[in-house]
Amino acid sequence: MSSVNKVILCGKLGADPEIRYRPTGEPVATMRVATSERWTNADGERKEHTEWHTVIEFRKSTIEKYIVPYLKKGLEVYVEGRNRTRSYDKDGIKRYTTEIIASDVQLNGNRPDAGKSDSNTPNDPGGDLPPGDLPPADLPPASDDKPFA
Repeated sequence: MSSVNKVILCGKLGADPEIRYRPTGEPVATMRVATSERWTNADGERKEHTEWHTVIEFRKSTIEKYIVPYLKKGLEVYVEGRNRTRSYDKDGIKRYTTEIIASDVQLNGNRPDAGKSDSNTPNDPGGDLPPGDLPPADLPPASDDKPFA
């Protein structure tokens, strides 16, 4: 029997993507994506729960040509990838974090600059991005800051 590890998210960016660099100089983008579930309980009261996801993108071409110029806090994104849980030590305590390693990242809806004409801007930056499955980096944990500060 084979196994499947696939995550699909449609949500909003809680902050601008954070770009860090490996010792080799390769960029790594970290994004915080919020997904929300809304419902009405038995008393007719509207409820909402927001889940925060950490998305990691390793593909240099995607980071440079798409994530840096187009993705900003508050925009809606579509993400496909796989779950990965890793551990790290903080203050002598072993901690765990679950991240989504992206294989596809697209902007949902129109780009913020959709009305502008610029010959250097691609018409569809979220289109056929090359597939990528780069090995995980040994990155320090994402900050504990609140995404919507």
